[in-house]
Amino acid sequence: MQKENVNHTLRPFVGREASILILGTMPSPKSREVGFYYGHPQNRFWKVLSGVFEEATPISITDKKQFLSDHHIALWDVLASCMIRGASDNSISHPVYNDIEAFVKIHGINAVITTGKKAGQLFVKKWPEFSVPHYNLPSTSPANAAMSLEMLILEYQKVLNYVFHY
Repeated sequence: MQKENVNHTLRPFVGREASILILGTMPSPKSREVGFYYGHPQNRFWKVLSGVFEEATPISITDKKQFLSDHHIALWDVLASCMIRGASDNSISHPVYNDIEAFVKIHGINAVITTGKKAGQLFVKKWPEFSVPHYNLPSTSPANAAMSLEMLILEYQKVLNYVFHY
């Protein structure tokens, strides 16, 4: 499979009174197809967040948006476009960044969380110092097979509990 130039086609989602922005790298082909973030059924993102908040996993896009709103979470991606092979973050080249700084200011975001090594690397490369705390968490992709669902939930719990001040 060859690399292709991919433009980000999903609008950022801003939950009610969002205080946390969770960023991936780019929507996967499946996410672009279904029209919402973390749309591949094997991606564990929704299961991880459900585990953190001890709630049922949202299935429909409407339920996912409600879940995010209930927990004051915004979703977007670090990149506006790039060259990429399928959904392989390791193949990313020629990155063009979204305006994360403006988004954070406009929406009053208190913390940024990047999901996966590549999203974290790209974020720090563009913004080595940022106006709000940044945390990089492990990828929820099935490609990150080294981490079980339980391990991912524990990692996300550490940060989300800290950020939300439970």
